[in-house]
Amino acid sequence: MNTETEFSSNRLPNPAIVGGQPRYVQLAQTLLNEIESGKYPVGAQLPTEFELCEQFGVSRSTAREAVKKLVSLGLVVRQPRVGSTVCARSATTGYRQSIAEVSDLYQYATETTLHIESSETVQIDAQQARLVEGNAGEVWLHLKGRRRAPAAPEPICVTDLWLHPAFRSIQGLSGPLGGAVHAAIEQQFGEVIVSVEQEIRAVLLSDEQAQMLHVARGGAGLWVCRKYRNKLNQLVELAISIHPAESFSYSTVLRREWGVGAKAVTV
Repeated sequence: MNTETEFSSNRLPNPAIVGGQPRYVQLAQTLLNEIESGKYPVGAQLPTEFELCEQFGVSRSTAREAVKKLVSLGLVVRQPRVGSTVCARSATTGYRQSIAEVSDLYQYATETTLHIESSETVQIDAQQARLVEGNAGEVWLHLKGRRRAPAAPEPICVTDLWLHPAFRSIQGLSGPLGGAVHAAIEQQFGEVIVSVEQEIRAVLLSDEQAQMLHVARGGAGLWVCRKYRNKLNQLVELAISIHPAESFSYSTVLRREWGVGAKAVTV
């Protein structure tokens, strides 16, 4: 017997959260209403997935997707062994990315959609070789596209992807992608990504970038470069994304390892 139930609200749904009306969207709307009403103030913990299942009669996957929706709206941050914490009282129209561990990059890729707009193999020159840590003359796969989030009316970033020649025959990278490219590399080639280097800096958007992102020319942007490496520290994938500053925020949780940096005192 299916125990999932339909939810309704006495108020008009927030336009940032309405899509079709699957159960996880309805649950997300209910939680959003309760956050905005103050039932769950900023700093408070949301019920756990198990508690949401009990309270609303939904499956765990439904509860999980509802919380992910709130994360994408910038209302909630999730932290391992801590839970889901309310970080804002009203939803944003942009996209907030929260990173606590490498697995959150997979979450980011599944919560958003990368629309591939061009794909070509490129014999790299000396300048491109420095970018991808390769050698001039190598043939890399170069993908370009725009990433979108369900709650964001405009693209959240433009993205350039460079894949090592060993993986340039990768299959399935066309149209809207709902998963991580590095995950597809792992699945198709048996490669394992063990580390991700990330660099972030402020930039001014070019005219082309501003046009693709549907923002004013000359505006500020956030340049995010990620290098995905295997166990030999070789570069498997380079991803460069440029976000409009006014509609994207980024948060990182850093945890201290006890004992690191402490000095022993002898008397």
